[in-house]
Amino acid sequence: MDAFDVFFQQLVNGLVKGSLYAMIALGYTMVYGILGIINFSHGEVFMIGAMVAMSAATSMLAMGMSPVLALLGAVVVAMIVCMIVSYMIERMAYRPLRHAPKLAPLITALGVSFILQAIASIIWGLSPRPFPELFPSEYVHLFGHVGTTAREIIIVVVSLVMMTGLFLLVNYTQLGRAMRATAENVHVTALMGVNPNRVISATFMIGAAFAAVAGILYAANSGKAHFYMGFIPGMKAFIAAVLGGIGNIPGALVGGLVLGLVESFGAGYISSEYEDVFSFVVLVVVLIFRPSGLLGQRVADRA
Repeated sequence: MDAFDVFFQQLVNGLVKGSLYAMIALGYTMVYGILGIINFSHGEVFMIGAMVAMSAATSMLAMGMSPVLALLGAVVVAMIVCMIVSYMIERMAYRPLRHAPKLAPLITALGVSFILQAIASIIWGLSPRPFPELFPSEYVHLFGHVGTTAREIIIVVVSLVMMTGLFLLVNYTQLGRAMRATAENVHVTALMGVNPNRVISATFMIGAAFAAVAGILYAANSGKAHFYMGFIPGMKAFIAAVLGGIGNIPGALVGGLVLGLVESFGAGYISSEYEDVFSFVVLVVVLIFRPSGLLGQRVADRA
């Protein structure tokens, strides 16, 4: 494989990884855009989605369902469960602390994260479990010696479709207008007849649905799921959100793709052992020269 092929192979790998980071990062950036807090339990919602989908798909396959139907059923079940979990997190852990100092919800988020990990370890055990083969894994030749798998193409396509859907929802629907208004001024929005609690809960639940899908795609690509699988992807997604401009939805997409490409090229040309280091180095460099992130943000645009 010559230098040309190596470059484009790492480009493809980075786009796949960045698409997953972007999907998870949307949950961070949406919540921060409205409440101004970091939901560090979002990575565990991602994990819950993967574990629930694994159990649901395994049961459906055992009942004789086709992989396609098992996949669709697992996605629906995982999204519903994650949305319920995220609603409970917002209702029980964050809403009582909405007017507390910012440190209080941050510590609470970390506590919720450990609680969800403990619950998952009790339900599914401590050891990694194999994720069912639900996606096609055939090798797809692109050009030269560059290729990918059908599963990775599906990851990129699904990510782009869902993020496009979110963009349309935020900018062209009544809920989206309510989200943007709540992000700008929650008190004025309430005076205009919008229920801020419902909008905030809906934001948490939409982010949880994205995390569920991302968890399924991540577990399907790696071939396994475990109770601590949400920590590293969750941290990387948070870095992606900050990198793109946290609170900015397009910034989550840009930050995720940039982070995925940086990690991929760093692993390909330097060493995969320092993959995590590359993430933090690029974050520090960007924040030094552009503290608001690559795209920055205006308060009125947050959602």
